[in-house]
Amino acid sequence: MKTLLDEKVALYNRPEFLKGDPIFVPHQFTDKADQEIAGFLAATIAWGNRQSIVSSGMRLMALMDFRPAAFIHGFSEKDLGPFRGFVHRTFNDTDLFTFFYALKNICQQHGGLEAVFHEGSLKGKGPGSGKAGDGIKGAILHFRDVFFSIPHAKRTQKHISNPVAGSAAKRLNMFLRWMVRKDNAGVDLGIWDSFSPDELYCPLDIHSGRVARHLGLLKRKQDDWKAVQELTANLRLLDPADPVKYDFALFGMGVFEKTYPETLSARTREWF
Repeated sequence: MKTLLDEKVALYNRPEFLKGDPIFVPHQFTDKADQEIAGFLAATIAWGNRQSIVSSGMRLMALMDFRPAAFIHGFSEKDLGPFRGFVHRTFNDTDLFTFFYALKNICQQHGGLEAVFHEGSLKGKGPGSGKAGDGIKGAILHFRDVFFSIPHAKRTQKHISNPVAGSAAKRLNMFLRWMVRKDNAGVDLGIWDSFSPDELYCPLDIHSGRVARHLGLLKRKQDDWKAVQELTANLRLLDPADPVKYDFALFGMGVFEKTYPETLSARTREWF
């Protein structure tokens, strides 16, 4: 299985993967702060048709004059006009305005996105400096608390996942993968140094979940946080240092090769 999945990682973890994928949006920038803001917004709306996600993400960047970090730092109510009527599936302009205010608060009062996630990860690890506890879960929960520390519409809370409520937090785990992994393959950005790739959790969606269950990497039926923990624990057996690289394999097999054994390549079918 490791041989198969390593081959699939090599196949899909390439620059060609960027076309039509949400990570295309932060790849339009070279400045770290721009990549963080663009990546976070792109990850937030990353559900549904992939090309539609990219289109909506690039529309947001255009409305920000392709200077997302500067826009967030200087954002005020007078800047809302061009964004009125923005919608991507259930994410609308009310949600977007809350995101702008929350990101400005995080950048100006809390040291930025990386600092907030990192502070939360330390809270989640428990005593000592090792990997005890669930640092990423703590990172997400703390980030969520800080994000919604400003006045906000209750409806917007659904757009920042809550693992305590059982959410798989797919989009936040994907965003963290983008920020943390340094694989030199030209896909993940790897711009955050306060985390290590071995701490990450695999983004879990319907595609990767189906393939993982076919391969016996995941037994749990629900796509929830417990499933994320189970899947990632098994992926760590294959590569303890970089388990979430297999997200490329599972997602690629699920989306590009479909998710059922009869539609997969002969080499892949050997493992089902």
